[in-house]
Amino acid sequence: MTLTSHPTGNPAGSTTGATSRYLRDNFAPVAEELTATDLTVTGQLPDHLDGRYLRIGPNPAHDPGERYHWFMGEGMVHGVRLRDGKAEWYRNRWVRPAASDFAANTNVLEHAGRTLALVEAGSPPYELTHDLETVGPFDFCGTRSPLPGRAGFTAHPHEDPATGELHALSYSWLRGNRVDYSVIDTAGRVRRSVQVQVHGSPMMHDFALSEKHAVVLDLPVTFDVTMATADVPRPARPLVRGLLNRIIGRNPVPEPMIAFAARGSADPGYVLPYRWNRDYPARIGVLGREAAAGSIRWFEIDPCYVFHTLNAYDDGDTVVVDVVKHPRMFDTVMDGPDEGPAVLTRYTLDLATGRASETGVDQRSQEFPRHDERLTGRRHRYGWAVGFEGGTTGDTVLRHDLDTGRTEARRLGPGTEASEFCFVPHPDATAEDDGVLMGYVFDRESGLSHLRVLDAASLEDVAAVHLPGRVPAGFHGNWAPIDG
Repeated sequence: MTLTSHPTGNPAGSTTGATSRYLRDNFAPVAEELTATDLTVTGQLPDHLDGRYLRIGPNPAHDPGERYHWFMGEGMVHGVRLRDGKAEWYRNRWVRPAASDFAANTNVLEHAGRTLALVEAGSPPYELTHDLETVGPFDFCGTRSPLPGRAGFTAHPHEDPATGELHALSYSWLRGNRVDYSVIDTAGRVRRSVQVQVHGSPMMHDFALSEKHAVVLDLPVTFDVTMATADVPRPARPLVRGLLNRIIGRNPVPEPMIAFAARGSADPGYVLPYRWNRDYPARIGVLGREAAAGSIRWFEIDPCYVFHTLNAYDDGDTVVVDVVKHPRMFDTVMDGPDEGPAVLTRYTLDLATGRASETGVDQRSQEFPRHDERLTGRRHRYGWAVGFEGGTTGDTVLRHDLDTGRTEARRLGPGTEASEFCFVPHPDATAEDDGVLMGYVFDRESGLSHLRVLDAASLEDVAAVHLPGRVPAGFHGNWAPIDG
């Protein structure tokens, strides 16, 4: 293995004495950008894997202070290039934003031949090179105008496997009580964009897509003016809060104010101004993909919060959506998601009666659900997730059989911490679970991470790619195949 490092001068790698749990142990940021070639592999990588496994997460470039929220650190992408049964390289690179943007830190994927780093409710997508260097903001090939102002995109678009189009549900406190449902075509252009009215100003991390519908989650975590203005000088707070309370959750912020907010967004203060709102109704909306925004149907559900959906599909007059459901969020714990066990849950939305029913699928605490994305919006049988322990990932990968109701669990080994695993199908697959799972795993004893490849059906080891450094606990990753 050949290794080169690129010191950045950032003090982020020093976390001795850090008070935030999200700056210690495997949450601690790394301070160097590394490039390693000819990586050591144990086991046998499948020859058909030709592409890059990419994953992103927060990696503060400067000391964020005691009020640090895990979601707010600058983004760093980690990638491994696989080809012909070998691991050719590993790279980690910061996403380097323009002065007025916050660095994307939540998801990274390939669309329209571009590698895009994403964050919700703030900056636009950022395009990266094949080698993970920052190109700059992506404006959807000049069609960004239907997506208002600088209010950002989404962290969780979903691609329709039939059309190759990317569907997105974007929110921001700048939009008032409106969220944007948009469709990005295979060339990277905005084909459709409609504004959907919601109850107020909610945090919408994800949505779901069925073959006919977009599924909107309007849930009681909302923008909090008091938190957002905590650093405003005391004499000015009443005036600022009064002004914001007249706007937030009601009307879009005027364009001059959007521009002003954008100029100040390069220093976010590392505080996430969203919290649990007991007075906000919990509901799920169903909107026809090509329908007018006003035709959305709303279904009341019990209060909860959902970061991630597994998948959704149409079943006659019902829409079925599988989610990981949290009992609440940012109520008593404000620096990260840790408000009780998050469990796999199925909602069935009856379009004929207007009622929603809820079924528990698996009661183990878990997150980062994934499915075979060839079935996005179609009936699925299997889903995979990572077990959580005390607000952080443990060493367990879960395989759910939604037809039988059976869940299998694989422990990866003492002293290991799993991250999100994504499913990559075999190119000649005939079964839904014929493929592999890929995810970074941290080993506490060695202090290093590796890319673990598991058989998706049995959860047994296939291979491991050993990395020269640590991949901190982060968010989302995807397989980016090389076409042709």
